[in-house]
Amino acid sequence: MAHMRHDPTSTGKGKITYNSNIVSSIVALAVGEVEGVELLNTKNKGIKLNFDKRGIVADISVKVDGTYNVSSLAFKIQQSIKHNVESMTKYKVATVDVYIQDVTFPENTAI
Repeated sequence: MAHMRHDPTSTGKGKITYNSNIVSSIVALAVGEVEGVELLNTKNKGIKLNFDKRGIVADISVKVDGTYNVSSLAFKIQQSIKHNVESMTKYKVATVDVYIQDVTFPENTAI
């Protein structure tokens, strides 16, 4: 279990420590805010995070509703994750790679 440290004030008066599970939860919340998208139900919740010098690198695996524009959904996911993680933790998000693993269609929709 990784612990990340960040001092948002840079004054040396203390540190805020974030557990990597907290960041994963924020990412899951951000994806949940995008209508027409669902995280894959896997052991790691469809979220893989790496922390490097540039910031957080996120790989997100989702299932999308086929009645939505898929590329638009992917962009909304990227925006939501970047906004939520950076506003809640002060970490920078370097990249968000979205992997569409499944597309669902309503039963009465012809393909």
